[in-house]
Amino acid sequence: MTTLMSFLLLGVMLIPGCVKVKDSDPPPDNPNSGTKTLVWSDEFDYNGLPSGTKWSYDTAGNESGWGNNESQFYTQARSKNVEVKDGFLTITAHKEDYKGFKYTSARLITKQKGDWLYGRIEVRAKLPDGRGMWPAIWMLPTDWIYGNWPKSGEIDIMENVGYDPYVIVGSAHTEAYNHTIGTHKNGTTTIPTCYSDFHVYAVEWEAKEFRVYVDDIHYFTFRNEGTGYKVWPFDKRFHLLLNVAVGGNWGGAQGIDDSVFPRKMVVDYVRVYQNK
Repeated sequence: MTTLMSFLLLGVMLIPGCVKVKDSDPPPDNPNSGTKTLVWSDEFDYNGLPSGTKWSYDTAGNESGWGNNESQFYTQARSKNVEVKDGFLTITAHKEDYKGFKYTSARLITKQKGDWLYGRIEVRAKLPDGRGMWPAIWMLPTDWIYGNWPKSGEIDIMENVGYDPYVIVGSAHTEAYNHTIGTHKNGTTTIPTCYSDFHVYAVEWEAKEFRVYVDDIHYFTFRNEGTGYKVWPFDKRFHLLLNVAVGGNWGGAQGIDDSVFPRKMVVDYVRVYQNK
């Protein structure tokens, strides 16, 4: 190989971030431990709205601000806010007057179309920046067996608020441990390229604990203390949520910068693995 060719190849290998996995490359089985197999995925290898066999739209909390005093209106099947194109899912927050709100966005869920008990859930995504942005990749209980939030639990795989740039947060919310009573459990890591490049945000969830990762770097663990559902409600099936919130008690704690809109969370793929 000539020196010039070697240099060009190295340059291609070093291009960061926005590289789509080839449609001809199937998702790999057996990540990490070698004992898990792919059970659910969306590679976004189609165009249009998100697949109706895998995703629904969550709009029920619009009027109440979703319990967080959020400022956006989540729309349903509106391509301005959610679209699959060129191999990527894009959720876009806009500043616009819409049904009495000043902002729009989308909140996708896999409920009743992708529900799991334990496994590895991973999402390769690039996040939106800007003060007032609050993107999230997270999980909620499908059946709410132990009662309303936070009794039945919440798993946050990735949250970021724009006024605290590059800080990625993974969290657990339960009746015993949640922010409303000041006992919440979370971990943080700093990703300087979370807005410019794609990263893999993942949770590995087992009966004894769940662990949160960015690019397979482990930074938060929440353990089952063996004391019942008030600490560990994570023994029931959960589903996945992807959304970009605007404002809210946390995301809007330092206001909303209207000059940044529109802002997008771009998702390359979603993959779920479970033990064979």
